[in-house]
Amino acid sequence: MSATRYTYLGPAGTFTEAALRKLPEAATRELVPMVTVSAALDAVRAGEAAAALVPIENSVEGGITTTLDELIAGEPLMIYREVLLPITFALLVRPGTQLADIKTVTAHPAAQTQVRNWLAANLPDAVWESSASNADGARLVQEGRYDAAFAGEFAAATYGLEPLVTEIHDAANAQTRFVLVGRPARPAAPTGADKTSVVIWQRDDHPGALLELLQEFAVRGVNLVLLQSRPTGEGIGSYCFAIDAEGHVSDPRVGEALMGLKRICLKVRFLGSYPQADVSPQDVRALRPGTSDGDFAEASDWLTRCRDGRF
Repeated sequence: MSATRYTYLGPAGTFTEAALRKLPEAATRELVPMVTVSAALDAVRAGEAAAALVPIENSVEGGITTTLDELIAGEPLMIYREVLLPITFALLVRPGTQLADIKTVTAHPAAQTQVRNWLAANLPDAVWESSASNADGARLVQEGRYDAAFAGEFAAATYGLEPLVTEIHDAANAQTRFVLVGRPARPAAPTGADKTSVVIWQRDDHPGALLELLQEFAVRGVNLVLLQSRPTGEGIGSYCFAIDAEGHVSDPRVGEALMGLKRICLKVRFLGSYPQADVSPQDVRALRPGTSDGDFAEASDWLTRCRDGRF
């Protein structure tokens, strides 16, 4: 395995690359752009890279289904880190292009939901064509295949373009969450501000089935920050659920919740426990009474005494 190589969704100039460069260790790694999320993750599976950074969620559209499906169905991988990146777009054009000259625009499909209001107000007659990534859209503009691309302003220099308009976004404070994914290993020690990701498959479909799954977290005071259904491919109405929960797998309350899921679910895939981005232990909400590590330890000691006849 190449311990010094990280892959990411490319080409050069993507928001994914910008997010990857926020990681301190990126300065000492070879950063290799890949044409798709699948290619970036497959390089890790094949031992050609130590890790891959890929987008998994944004604040406008929700989960990035391509990444979720790869983590759900592919050979098991594990999330080690997450990165949050504020997202704002620039309209990149070839030098000399004016707004009135733009007849065709391109970007990644996820960008369309974040700029469509601006596009309707300023370029209502422009034809939209999707590209593999925002940076790839910039490359296509450089080649003359489109008049303009929505991408990060930082991509302009890479592709010899100019930012005609900057700070374009339909939703203020838009962010995308990226995850650093590697091969399965022991999770890093808890920080006190962690997140645990799993995928669960129901054993069968019946009234209250989803409630039963969620109660495994609720009764132990584990807060969920993401719940997304994804089709299993086994027919209409057959879904699995991707879940992000606050806490670390080593926390008794999280561990017990996962054991409960393992007992009642057809399958559970552990995707990792890792530090929450931009959250410190001081920011973590207070636990419900009865759900702290001390409460779990006290309850365990009490049960041991009961079993030993030491009430």
